Amino acid sequence: MVTIDTNLQAVRTRIARAAQASGRDSGGISLVAVSKTFPAEHIAQAHAAGQVAFGENYAREAVEKITKLARLPLEWHFIGPIQSNKTGAIAAHFQWVHSVEREKIARRLNAARPERLDPLNICIQVNVSGEASKSGILPGGEIGLAEAIARMPRLKLRGLMAIPEPTPDVKLQRRRFALLRELKEKLVARGFALDTLSMGMSDDLEAAIAEGATMVRVGTAIFGQRKRER
Repeated sequence: MVTIDTNLQAVRTRIARAAQASGRDSGGISLVAVSKTFPAEHIAQAHAAGQVAFGENYAREAVEKITKLARLPLEWHFIGPIQSNKTGAIAAHFQWVHSVEREKIARRLNAARPERLDPLNICIQVNVSGEASKSGILPGGEIGLAEAIARMPRLKLRGLMAIPEPTPDVKLQRRRFALLRELKEKLVARGFALDTLSMGMSDDLEAAIAEGATMVRVGTAIFGQRKRER
């Protein structure tokens, strides 16, 4: 039987090989294990295998797991669409939010972030594939949003995130990820101190790493196929 431990090792090997192929140090690439819809027990198993960072999409489900696993030193990343009425829970329980696409949401997260906690690490989600059904601000819109977030003291802008359309075309995968990298570079040139490119999942992490990903978000390759979605 394949275990979470075995799957994690396989994903780490993929990351190391992709980094080597791109002339990069794999130490500069973080793995976020996407645990949405999976029980707290699976997260505990992954932690026992050395995994620390976990990504969740649904605030209520995530808070239940975060509370249940409070004894473990885990790092929680919110990576799904953000509803206004969930910003309080997200701001209070997560260390990272990857999916900010509107100033209104950023303002609510800033207002709700407890003073006792460090500023909330933020990535702006960019819709690099231009799909109408996809979350994320369109390329170019990240500049104004970055400027707004920079004025919010309880938020710390770290970089950009994208979820391109699924495709087996590696050249297209790389073009989408290259666009996100170029947008980040333009923000850095404007004076933003960014260090994060959150891009790449189970089926395209190699292409993302080739284009500069510093965080890959992997769920299926670690935990298996999801039996349900909300």
